[in-house]
Amino acid sequence: MQHVVVDPITRIEGHLRVEISVDETSGTVTDAISSGTAWRGLELVLRDRDPRDAWAYIQRICGVCTTAHALASVRAVEDALGISIPNNANYIRNIMAATLTVQDHIVHFYHLHALDWVSPVEALNADPAKTAELQTSLLNAYRLDLKVPDEVNTEAYPHDFPAATPQYFAAIKNRVQAIVASGQLGIFAAQWWDHPDYKLLPPEVHLLAVAHYLEMLDKQREIVTPHVIFGGKNPHPHYAVGGMPCAISMTDGNAPVNTARLAIVDRAINMARDLVNNYYLPDLVAIGVIYAKAGRVDGGGLSKTRVLAFGDYPLTGYKGTSSGGYFDNLLIRSNGVVEDFGMGVAKARFTEVTAEDLKVPENFTEGVEHAWYEYPDNVPKDLHPWQGVTKDKYTGPKTGTPTMWETLNEAGKYSWLKTPKWKGKLCEVGPLAHYIIIYTKAAKGLLPEPTWAEQMMLKQIEAVSGVLGVPAEVWMPTMLGRTACRCLDAQLAAEINKFFFDKLIANIKSGDTATMNNEKWLPETWATECMGVGLYEAPRGGLSHWVCIKDGKISNYQCIVPTTWNACPRDDQAGHGAYEQAMMTTHVAIPDKPLEIAKVIRSFDPCMACATHIYNAKGEKINIISTDPYRR
Repeated sequence: MQHVVVDPITRIEGHLRVEISVDETSGTVTDAISSGTAWRGLELVLRDRDPRDAWAYIQRICGVCTTAHALASVRAVEDALGISIPNNANYIRNIMAATLTVQDHIVHFYHLHALDWVSPVEALNADPAKTAELQTSLLNAYRLDLKVPDEVNTEAYPHDFPAATPQYFAAIKNRVQAIVASGQLGIFAAQWWDHPDYKLLPPEVHLLAVAHYLEMLDKQREIVTPHVIFGGKNPHPHYAVGGMPCAISMTDGNAPVNTARLAIVDRAINMARDLVNNYYLPDLVAIGVIYAKAGRVDGGGLSKTRVLAFGDYPLTGYKGTSSGGYFDNLLIRSNGVVEDFGMGVAKARFTEVTAEDLKVPENFTEGVEHAWYEYPDNVPKDLHPWQGVTKDKYTGPKTGTPTMWETLNEAGKYSWLKTPKWKGKLCEVGPLAHYIIIYTKAAKGLLPEPTWAEQMMLKQIEAVSGVLGVPAEVWMPTMLGRTACRCLDAQLAAEINKFFFDKLIANIKSGDTATMNNEKWLPETWATECMGVGLYEAPRGGLSHWVCIKDGKISNYQCIVPTTWNACPRDDQAGHGAYEQAMMTTHVAIPDKPLEIAKVIRSFDPCMACATHIYNAKGEKINIISTDPYRR
């Protein structure tokens, strides 16, 4: 066994540490630990606050997926108070959600994950002319008929199209050459550029992807313009319990939403579609085909055993989640759990998640067996979120000091993340889960009349299976499949964005400009005690916010976020979580350069900075590798 430390591992905010034991002769990971290393206690911040303000506080959980938490929060409070929202508010929320999904996935692929696949050093060996030829061929390699129902075409041609000339790629190559020659790699620093994985791709793919990496630094920020129009700003756009705070007027030039500003939203939506179809998908396919042919289909982990999703995009304004209004009204009905997908879709089992399931105490729970929290002695081992307790109990590492850890105590508490469970079982969440569930439901005849969006998901899966040359149940539950499904989810969200924008325009034209329902705005209209849950299929997976309100104030608030599901510590009965299982099903070629471990963790798009520590059976630390050039 060999031990290596990689610190940190992700390229985004937050804190995560994972420890693995690896057999250096076979490259097999025999054990893994995933540890969330930071806790801010936002659930405690919300106690005794006005529930109408909850969204503004709780979306500060993150500076990346802010609108996700705001949306789940207002849905939870509206569920508790029995508030229905206008159609326009629902359309606008869906547009903002789809906008986040496209932008988040593009940023993840190009800026948080791409450098695990492609290298600027390898790009220096590329022929610019051949790269231009590759770009042209890729644009024709993956095309789908993605006609959105009742789509209104508002652009004559794609404005955002990849450059495909030798001169362009020669200029990019010269730029990269200058960076490498200077010895100051900047954004390309701190990576194992001599790892053999980088030799899997031809130099032209490396140059193409590096060029698009640089382009997307500028382009991605324009995608989120709808957040600024409808929510006033980004990040942390504004929401409102009962609807949206943006008034609509087609005659007032100073109105938050008017003709001119809707045109800006339309431009951003069309731009996002172009970026996904013309950049993201072809680049993903270029890499994915080569990895599939090389037999690199490991890292599936828990996705082979159990995945969960909540579904999303209500078609019209609705009332209630726990009362059924949310589930009865979904464009994508992925609300459910699929088990044993890795055994083949014929043997996979689907269980629907319903409104009633949310209220059963044993169905959705959180445990703290290996988390730095404690539950009172008189409560069950696992608690439903409405009865959730957030009381910290930090016990420190197995060896080292409270602030300078050497090894974590896998037999005791080792993470600030709780362990969420569905019926006592651990689940993986994310776009991969979303797609596995729809695919399984269709294969088992559980989607007799699929929506246009569900039909598109099935076409996407069929197309990728054809391009990769392997069945869906082979490529999907893998590290490659997890990355590919995130790209497909971006393409789907880009079309959903257009779908709901067209609905918004049609509804405004009919004379309906309402965006807010104030009937239950005042506390005297609320029940003395009530509970609610808000669900959202966020870019990283199933998100749920749970609120209890008493005497007009929040008495309890719990969030079960996607990265909690995936990065949670193990449970002695239920086993390992998604991160831990994914690492344990990943082959490591060079233990002191564990690029494969970084790649599989980043395939989840974890919303945290994290570190990977690898130890042998004796717990001896052999080497520390820093991936942060400024950390010593």
